[in-house]
Amino acid sequence: MANKILEKRVLRSDLFYFRIEAPELAKKAKAGQFVVVRADDNGERIPLSLANIDPDRGTISLLVQTIGVTSTKLSTLSVGDEIKDIAGPMGHKTPIEKYGRVILVGGGFGAAPLYPIGRAMKEAGNTVISITGARSADLLVYEKELGEFSDKVLISTDDGSKGHKGLVTEVLKNEIEANGADLVIAVGPAIMMKFASLTTKPYNVKTLVSLNPIMVDGTGMCGACRVSVGGKTMFGCTDGPDFDGHLVDWDLLMSRQRTYLVEEKEAMEAYTCSCAPHS
Repeated sequence: MANKILEKRVLRSDLFYFRIEAPELAKKAKAGQFVVVRADDNGERIPLSLANIDPDRGTISLLVQTIGVTSTKLSTLSVGDEIKDIAGPMGHKTPIEKYGRVILVGGGFGAAPLYPIGRAMKEAGNTVISITGARSADLLVYEKELGEFSDKVLISTDDGSKGHKGLVTEVLKNEIEANGADLVIAVGPAIMMKFASLTTKPYNVKTLVSLNPIMVDGTGMCGACRVSVGGKTMFGCTDGPDFDGHLVDWDLLMSRQRTYLVEEKEAMEAYTCSCAPHS
């Protein structure tokens, strides 16, 4: 059976973890890439980030939040069930090399796609610092997983229920000023990635962001995921998902999201690397 669900975990009432049998995909996929998923014959195609890649076991992992029809259909599947289609890997891999001191910044469950990225960065010989945040402690995800490879994990919650009370960007600023950074990678809601990029710019720290424009087919054919980077029109699917955060036109990106009725509050919880929040 293709794309069989081997493990399912309920992370909270609206958020589900799936480990899926996909040996060929697991052999080819790299950290930072994504897949396009169809739940059944009548389902729409939605992009989802890879939360883990295990070529030895021939599996991939995905996080799914129930927001629309397709994500709700996926959430009802059980161990042993088959997901109709998983196409990928898509997009470019995150550039992995020895940079020195790498800081990962995850907002909401943007922390999940940082797991394979951070693990690869550690294997490349980097010092890896992970910063993850959410509105409250009960909404934090992948904290334990990030700790598997991170030299340090820093937590931020809006309400102060765990770690720093405030924003992940405040923790990022403090960490850069205290210990420096050679590369920052931010994954999360557009508003968080925007301000992470604004935080790093005065320190001239290279910053990669994984964009979340509206996406339809994931192959560059539809043009829905177009973004402006350095004044040039690019596609989130075929040119990304990683872009230089200092060059992204964030106001245009968020305006396009609002055009498709994606409210920033919803995006805060819906974001997965390259997954459009309407999924």
